[in-house]
Amino acid sequence: MSSCNREGGCGGDMPLVCLTDYEEYAKEHLSKATWDYYAAGADECCTRDDNLLAYKRIRLRPRILRDVSVSDTRTTVQGTEISFPVGIAPTAFHCLAWHEGEVATARATEALNTCYITSTYSTCSVEEIVAAAPNGYRWFQLYVYRDRKLSEQMVHRVEALGYKALVLTVDVPYTGKRRNDIRNQFKLPPHLKVKNFDGVFQETAAPEEYGIPANTLDPSISWKDIYWLQSITRLPIIIKGILTKEDAELAVEHGVQGIIVSNHGGRQLDGGPASIDALPEIVDTVQGRIEVYVDGGIRTGSDVLKALALGAKCVFIGRPAVWGLAYKGEEGVREVLQILNDEFRLSMALSGCRNVAEINRNLIQFSKL
Repeated sequence: MSSCNREGGCGGDMPLVCLTDYEEYAKEHLSKATWDYYAAGADECCTRDDNLLAYKRIRLRPRILRDVSVSDTRTTVQGTEISFPVGIAPTAFHCLAWHEGEVATARATEALNTCYITSTYSTCSVEEIVAAAPNGYRWFQLYVYRDRKLSEQMVHRVEALGYKALVLTVDVPYTGKRRNDIRNQFKLPPHLKVKNFDGVFQETAAPEEYGIPANTLDPSISWKDIYWLQSITRLPIIIKGILTKEDAELAVEHGVQGIIVSNHGGRQLDGGPASIDALPEIVDTVQGRIEVYVDGGIRTGSDVLKALALGAKCVFIGRPAVWGLAYKGEEGVREVLQILNDEFRLSMALSGCRNVAEINRNLIQFSKL
């Protein structure tokens, strides 16, 4: 694919210079049903779109004459050093975008020395992912199923494979209504499957939802399931999908090690807050007791800077990683991460920050809206 040009493929005439270039490429080259699946938001997509618009409402207060001749983008998450504060959020079905799927994503994140949260709904198995990138730093995203044994077996599998944390997604008691998926009657093509559950579900005529039988997720999940999860694993537990200070306080009280402020890319409840707008009250409530991360709407290095200034320890990108895959597999994901790294370093320097420790809320101009 390497000889193609900007119109027909990879990288010939015009280089891709920002994340939206990769988005345009992916939209042109993926099938409509696949593009719609990745792009989907719930209902009217208000929250999905607000995730991006919210960043544009935030203004920076740059400081000057601060000697930014040397800059350092490194940070730590859960005690592990990563090269810059951008990881890969859990997104499903990477093989829809590129034939190697999650294996390519894992290699790219290993190469850039950052964190990859592997989705339960991967089209490669956790074993294949670890084999492809043995030294990668990885967390595993988990759902709680009606059949708790299914969740428990996954936890033990990833723990044995060296995954370093569990990311429990808590905003999907039921799947949000994504109109285009319904119109397209979206389902995985026959040659792909949710690899982690290979052979787990009997072949039935039962309706399928996103690659596994409908009604597999447990809508009765509650705070007591955090205690259940702690009882079966020694891995740190990070809760993904918190949007209020009340739930952030409960998360701390239940002894979890981190929170990802997230609205599931606007794919669950439509009409909730943009994740970056929910971040400050959560950071203020947590007060450094556990780490707080954010995903949803990050498209530039200055978005990363804004999220860190508002108290996030690290951000995670979902759709942009898929766009990178669609462009050129592992190399495309590396490029997307590298662009964010370069833009973040530049935004830091232009606002007078030499390292992540110097990024704080004084950088944020709260606009008078």
